[in-house]
Amino acid sequence: MLGLVDTHCHLDAAEFEDDRGAIAQAAWEAGVSAIVVPAVERNNSHAVQALCRTTPGCVPAYGIHPMYVAHAAQTDLAALEGLLAEDDCVAVGEIGLDFFIQDYDRELQEWFFVEQLKLARQYDLPVLLHIRRAQDAILKHLRQIRVRGGIAHAFNGSRQQAEEFIKLGFKLGFGGAMTWPRALRIRELAATLPLETIVLETDAPDMPPEWLGHGQRNSPQQLPRIAQILAEIRGEKVCEIVDATARNVIEALPKLPQLFTPPHVLL
Repeated sequence: MLGLVDTHCHLDAAEFEDDRGAIAQAAWEAGVSAIVVPAVERNNSHAVQALCRTTPGCVPAYGIHPMYVAHAAQTDLAALEGLLAEDDCVAVGEIGLDFFIQDYDRELQEWFFVEQLKLARQYDLPVLLHIRRAQDAILKHLRQIRVRGGIAHAFNGSRQQAEEFIKLGFKLGFGGAMTWPRALRIRELAATLPLETIVLETDAPDMPPEWLGHGQRNSPQQLPRIAQILAEIRGEKVCEIVDATARNVIEALPKLPQLFTPPHVLL
């Protein structure tokens, strides 16, 4: 049985260049069983793959992030398909739409998103969704191109939107944002959504929890405390949160148990 799973962590990021191994070790010692590391563009996909092959507990996802499509080419989709065909990843991701960034090209973002949904459907893989100010647009495309579900990363939509994602087979990711007392909507969702719809994440090195403070480097070793906050918000035992979210991860990312090597096997 899995324990805590960080379903979204950019462990390949430059912020971890000097101490990546120590960060992974600290996460395992804190009780994190597995870490999902999503790629964001063609240029870092092989780095993510290499990291996950050499770092126990880590599993990759491959995709082209909406914030990187301006520098992407159609040939990047062929490269992505080549990686998916190797059958060593748990999802297509991080993909989605971001209508928050300045000077975004909506048409280009949507084109890459649709093409990657088609690949996810072709390879019967779930997707890891990046969504900023684009909940309804994402839902529209998901209804048109049905995939096997996945995770709506860092969910920050309405209750109605949450229910629509759940109907389409998605789990909703909650992490550091939930720990800030002023994040009233996120905390209300975390408290009231069915527990079987929730998974945990850090989005490290980004989205630090309240105890680290704005602008500080987040890391996967913060996940147990994030789980504790979720337990407090819901009035449940943390062991129940750990068990339930582990089951939810397996439902969302069914290949994860067979692809990851438990850290204690190699340490």
